[in-house]
Amino acid sequence: MCYINSQLPEFKVNAYRKDKGFIQVSNEDLKGKWSILFFYPGDFTFVCPTELADLADHYAEFQALGVDIYSVSTDSHFVHKAWADATETIRKIEYTMLADMTFELSAVLGEESGQAYRGTFLFNPDGELKIAEIHDNGIGRDASELLRKVKAAKFVYEHPGQVCPAKWKEGDATLTPSIDLVGKL
Repeated sequence: MCYINSQLPEFKVNAYRKDKGFIQVSNEDLKGKWSILFFYPGDFTFVCPTELADLADHYAEFQALGVDIYSVSTDSHFVHKAWADATETIRKIEYTMLADMTFELSAVLGEESGQAYRGTFLFNPDGELKIAEIHDNGIGRDASELLRKVKAAKFVYEHPGQVCPAKWKEGDATLTPSIDLVGKL
């Protein structure tokens, strides 16, 4: 089954956000915005805090692009707050931490563990899925690489007819697909 270009599912979950405390977040909150749903196995674990801290370190860059981040695990919003209170690494997180206790969003659940795999999903302002990656839980992700991909997705969205080649970075040349390029790259 192909997920690319599928629509953001309907959902409503509890969440924790450092500046707002406990809140509810739904698909309606993501409409009209670039949004990343960043799934991870669980709070108080090992690779997860390194990934979430990496995202926190780059959050201002994502925000400058008009992209918001929602980390998602099957832990409760209470556990998210306790983790932030107990751990300096997590305390610096400014993005929203979703509590998917009923597995409304966790379509990337591991069958054996009941925890989400490391899934990263980027939705454009139209609610269409543009990036979908799922990693085994032992493989951490890199926020810098995600940032590069988000910039490419935004460029393609804002420049219809243009595509970004491998290793494209903001400001690099893009391609205009045409019969003239076939066999010449």
